[in-house]
Amino acid sequence: MTTILLLALSNIFMTYAWYGHLKYHGDKPLWAAILLSWGIAFFEYCLMVPANRIGYGRFTGYELKIIQEVITLVVFVGFASLVLGEKLKWNYAVSLLFIALAVFFAFGFSKPAVPAA
Repeated sequence: MTTILLLALSNIFMTYAWYGHLKYHGDKPLWAAILLSWGIAFFEYCLMVPANRIGYGRFTGYELKIIQEVITLVVFVGFASLVLGEKLKWNYAVSLLFIALAVFFAFGFSKPAVPAA
C-alpha cells in the first residue's frame, strides 16, 4: 500500500510539472516553464524512487510500471477535468477501457516469479 500511495503522490507532482504550466504559466517564457517544471519534478522523484524501491520484490518491474501508468492516467483524468476544464470524450473513455484491459492481462493471470533482489 505504501508503494501505491507514494506512486499516487508522485504522479500528482508529475502531472502538475508537465501540464500545470499550460493553465497557470502560459504567459511565461518557455525557459521559465521548463525550470519551474524541473523544480516541481524534483519532488516527484523524491517520491517515485522510494516507491519503486519499496515495491520492487513485491511487484516485478513490469508490474510497477503498469501500476504507475494506471495511476498517471487516473490522476491526469482528474487534472484535465478539474484544472484544464476538459471533458472526457467517448473515444478517450474507450482508450482508457483498453488500458484497463491491459492491466487485467498483466495482473489477472498467474503471477510471474519475482526477481531475486
